This record gives sequence, C-alpha cells and structure tokens, in this order.
Amino acid sequence: MSSWIALGLLIISALVLVLYHDQGTIAGLQSSNFAGLMASVALLIWIGSSVLRDYSGKYGRALKDLTTWTGITLILVTLYTFRIELMEGSERVLQQLMPAGTNISLSPYNNERATVRIRKKNDGHFIINTLTNNKPLTMLLDTGASTVVLSANDARAIGIDTTKLRYVIPVDTANGKTLAARITIKSLAVGPIKLRRIEALVAGEGDLRESLLGMSFLNRLRSYEVTGDFLVLRS
Repeated sequence: MSSWIALGLLIISALVLVLYHDQGTIAGLQSSNFAGLMASVALLIWIGSSVLRDYSGKYGRALKDLTTWTGITLILVTLYTFRIELMEGSERVLQQLMPAGTNISLSPYNNERATVRIRKKNDGHFIINTLTNNKPLTMLLDTGASTVVLSANDARAIGIDTTKLRYVIPVDTANGKTLAARITIKSLAVGPIKLRRIEALVAGEGDLRESLLGMSFLNRLRSYEVTGDFLVLRS
C-alpha cells in the first residue's frame, strides 16, 4: 500500500511540474518547490515502509542498527565541524616528514591567499626551490640582499646570455667586493606564489656559489616570517 502512495505522490509531482511550471504558487509554494516536497515525502514513505517491513518484530536489531548509524552520523558531523583543524594538523605532519627545502603549499584559510611553508636545513639556512623564468632553480634565502642575486651558472640556466651583460653594480659577496649586472627576471614562483618582473643582479663568473632570494622578491609578498624551523611566505 505504501508503495502505491509513494508512486501516486511521484505522479502528482510530475504533473505539477508539467502543468504548473510557469504558473504562480501552490499552497503558498512555488510549483517547483511543491513538486520537490511531494517527491521528498514519497521518498520518505518508501524508505520508511521498507524499514518498518525489514525490522518488524526485530527490536534488538533495530536498536543496534540505529545506534550504529547514529554513531557514524556523529563521527561524520564531528569531522566536518573540525575539518579546518584536521587539515592544518595533517599539513603540519607533512611538513615534518618532507625534506628541508621542500615547498609545502598550505590550503587557504579565512580567505587567505596562497601560503607556502619551507623547513629550515640542519645548518640553519633556508633553501628554496623556485621556478625562475619557468626553469627550476634552487636559491638560498638572504634577507640581507636588497635584490635577488643569481650566480652566473644559474643565470645561464634560465636563459640569460651572461656575455651581453654590463657588470657595473658593486656588490659584497663572501669572496669580497665584486661587480654584478642588473637584469629583470620575467617570473619567479615559489609553489603557488608567482611574481612577475623581479629586479635582480647577476654575479660575475665564479663570484657566487648559490643564487640568493633577496628583498626584491620578499618585499612584494603580503608577508614573510620565520616561525621556529619554518619560513612562511604569503602572497
């Protein structure tokens, strides 16, 4: 009997959609909403009748299954409620497991923009994997450098002809004072953070072992900070 009632309600829903889809309201509801309500009631009747039929006289089993599904529902609701905290926790665990220098992109929370966290090496330095002019390039974080500084080898690796540069900018390096050439990097990305037209210098041949990620990049971020063993960059 209940199956016939459910079928009848579904037929009524279909007729309402066909006959009254562009006409006013029914019982204070839009025709589409009324049809949806009828379909929902039909579904509840069908499910309810099936449940009552399956559990007829089986009260112990019904209580056991009700308890199980209630527990599952509570677990799912709890996981959804604390989904942000769980995601943050999983990202922290991932950060501890990944090698130093690995760029770890964090999910945006509270409408934040792109965020990258990088773990410090054992020697205390931050090694950052970048895409410079769309070429993979590893740089050393140097907040004391006013600009990004590329070694001659790295400059060639990203497509710069170092023989055509003018080395006229005086700079201090670990090897003492030397001259560098001014360039503009087309793009520099750290994970999802990507900036264009970055002022930079190219060091002379053999004057610099590692390229430096300096302030001409960092100053264009929303923020950057060192928290414990991690460098956090925010676009």
